[in-house]
Amino acid sequence: MDQFQHLIIEKNDGIALLVLNRPKQLNALNKELLSELNSAFELLREDLETKVIILTGSGEKAFVAGADIKEFASFNGEQGTELAKTGHMTVFNLIEEFPKPVIAAVNGFALGGGLELAMSAHVRIASDNARMGLPETSLGLIPGYGGTQRLPQLIGKGRALEMIFSAKMIDAPTALSYGLVNQVVPQADLLEAAQTMAKSFMKNSIVAMGYAIESVNAGLLEGSVGYDVEVQAFGDCFETEDFKEGTTAFIEKRKPDFPGA
Repeated sequence: MDQFQHLIIEKNDGIALLVLNRPKQLNALNKELLSELNSAFELLREDLETKVIILTGSGEKAFVAGADIKEFASFNGEQGTELAKTGHMTVFNLIEEFPKPVIAAVNGFALGGGLELAMSAHVRIASDNARMGLPETSLGLIPGYGGTQRLPQLIGKGRALEMIFSAKMIDAPTALSYGLVNQVVPQADLLEAAQTMAKSFMKNSIVAMGYAIESVNAGLLEGSVGYDVEVQAFGDCFETEDFKEGTTAFIEKRKPDFPGA
């Protein structure tokens, strides 16, 4: 598993540590990283030695600071729709439906696609310096990788809409009180806490856990059509003047002046 450019995989005693490794870009998601995540999880699915996966970001600053905005700033609606649809199918839904427990160890910023990636995992542990948010509306967008569906499932509709509308970050204690994360630990103890949790899972039947994951997800299928609505709405955002202004302002490092404001 050494063929990856932006991922590091370390396997030890049934636990696979999967580290997103674009530290200079704060581990921002781009096409290459998403493709590598897909390949890594498909390999780990077939790896009989791997029982639990821990997903984290390199460095202490960020789990994933978001998607690589420069990569899609010039997209039209059709391209935006395809971007979201491909992400859902190849990474985010793949992780949510993965038959082995996936623990997200959230170190630092988990914003936009980064928070959506953490939410696609089955369990989340955060370091005490973690900051989480969905800033897409500040770009003239909506969350496009499952954020409008998974966040309400985890913290409730009202709080989810507040986070989406405000585009603000919440700190780790707030995330814990909301139920967005399962634990908050000191930064230095994050991976140890994730490994302790993984080992506690491994005392029980991994096969049974796979069925449990399938069953829990099935109970949420009523909202599955919501992902299709999100994909189309995400693509529609790319046709708006607000999106053009939001992404241009981000790249130019200034506050946006939205036409619709």
